[in-house]
Parts: sequence; structure tokens; C-alpha cells
Amino acid sequence: MNSAANRKTTNDKVSVSRVRTLAPTALAPLVVALLLVPAASAQKMKSLPQEDCSLAIVSRLLGSKQPVCDGKLVQEMARRGHAFQQNQQGMASILALGPDYNEEDALQWFQQAAQKGYAPAQVNLAVMYVNGWGAPLNYGEALHWLHVAADQGFPRAYYNLGFLYLQGRGVHQDNSEALRWFRKGADANDAPSQVNLGYMYDQGLGCTRSTASAASWYRKAADAGNPLGENNLADLYLRGEGVAQGTAKAFRLFQKAASEGNTGARIKLGYMYAEGLGTTKDPETAYAWIESASLSGDARGEYLIPSLNAQLTPSQISSARERARQLSSNSTPQLTATVFAP
Repeated sequence: MNSAANRKTTNDKVSVSRVRTLAPTALAPLVVALLLVPAASAQKMKSLPQEDCSLAIVSRLLGSKQPVCDGKLVQEMARRGHAFQQNQQGMASILALGPDYNEEDALQWFQQAAQKGYAPAQVNLAVMYVNGWGAPLNYGEALHWLHVAADQGFPRAYYNLGFLYLQGRGVHQDNSEALRWFRKGADANDAPSQVNLGYMYDQGLGCTRSTASAASWYRKAADAGNPLGENNLADLYLRGEGVAQGTAKAFRLFQKAASEGNTGARIKLGYMYAEGLGTTKDPETAYAWIESASLSGDARGEYLIPSLNAQLTPSQISSARERARQLSSNSTPQLTATVFAP
């Protein structure tokens, strides 16, 4: 599974269905660690840099400001026991950033860094076990490492524990326990946790339903630049649930989330262009955004295409399709370094 359950109803037309969702799961059911934190017990080696530095390609994919080192130097630091670089090697391996990288190597690098107490690697290792990457699926090991990381106060561990309880993966399904873990992550400013805590309030899972509370948590995630937070808050503004209705605000938030690759937001943005909600009516632009979502694997907006076809010339349709291809090619893939912690 490559994302948390999307909110799809029997009325799955954009004009009537909610598009609010849980925070996306990285890779599969869990989000691997995102936060930049220092290696917990990696001893600095003589003759090597005195600060953590990352692989250039991982740093570029992350948009990280972490100092960059030559790949061979990172490998040498990892072999000498630097947990930060071991985790970097694990990321490069699971992302298959070169011919010599693979899942088994990723597992070994994450194990080495996790055993040194490096919380991001502990979460990444748990994700490997939950997905059966590099080793057989093992919920016991996954839960062990998530709790070890949680005991260190690492927010992404809270998020993943919440997700396991919400899904009943390796534990008894328990909305109240999921809510508790999401709240811990949200209070620690983990944006995916804030999205999911908002979703729990939005749906009344483990708590009394409160769209006002949902809006508050979605807003925190949106303010941190989280696309799902932006998407979910926009949907509340569009409907006037938990906030005063505001199509212009909804449009701006959907536009931001759509530009960051969120397909649900792309469909809703296309719908708003098609209807002239919060913006000038523009069927060609509507077509491009909806089609870009379809090209990225989300075809929920396809029912709008026939109506848009009737409003466009063949030349406009061709232009919209080309723009959709460009938008789709610029989207962030599901499996990406941005979900890892260097």
C-alpha cells in the first residue's frame, strides 16, 4: 500500500465528495523518518570531517542544506561506524540510486545505525520490516524499533505507531491509541501527524467529531508546507466546515498543494477552474490539472473530462494534454528521498 486510505465515498465525484485524506505513507504503510537530527552516538573519527555530511544525490533530492561529501568518503565514514552516514547509505540503497545498491544493503545499513541509537535509522528499519524489504515481514521487530525511537522522543516514530494502530497492523486496531500517538507527534510539530490528527477529528475517530479542531490541525500542517494539510484545509474552506466558507482561500490552497504534486488537490483545482469557483472559469486549465492527476494514477476526476471536451477545440485539448504531461512529469514520485531522514 503506498498511501494512507484516501477518503473515497460512493459519491466519488469531486463536486460532492470530500478529498480530505490521511497523511501519505512513505513507501508503503509507514513514513520513514524525515527530520534532520544529529547521530545519537556516532563517534567522530580522526582524519574524517568533524560534522555530518551527506551523499550529494540524496542531499539534492531532499533539498537539504546538510554539507555534502564525496560518495567514497561517505562510504568510508559509514564503514568506520558513523551512524549518520550509515543511514545515508541505507537511503541510497532503498532508493536504488546506483547499480550497487539494493534492499538487503539498505536493511544492513539501517540496522547498524539503529543499533548505535540513531532514531531516524530506527524508524527506517521499522519501515523495512513492516514492508518486508530486505527481510521477511516482521511486525515484532518493527514495533520494537519504533518504540525505541519513540522513547528517544523522535516524532516520526509517534506518527508510525499511530498509523499501525489506526490500520491494525501488528497490533489490535485501536482508534483511541492511534489518536494518542498522532497527538504526540502533532504536539512535537510533525506535520504528517498533524494532518492525521486533524483527520481523526474530521471523521470522529477515537474522539468526538470536530471540524473546527480538524481545521486547526490541518492549518498547522499547511503552514509547515505539507501538501495534504493544504489539501484538507482547502476542502474545509470549500465546504465551509469548521471554518467560514471561502472559495478564494480554497483555490489558493488547492493550487499550492497541486503544484507540490498532490493528485486530490489537482482534481479539486481542475474542478474549481471548470466551475469558475474562486477563480475565472478556464476549461483548458481545468482539463490539464485533472488529466495530470490521471497520468499520475488518480483517475477520480475523469468524469469531468467529457464536459470539458465539449467546451474545447481540438487544438486546446492537445495543448491541455501536453501541459498535463509536463505537470505529471514534474510530480514527485511516491518513492523518493524526501521521505527519508539523513
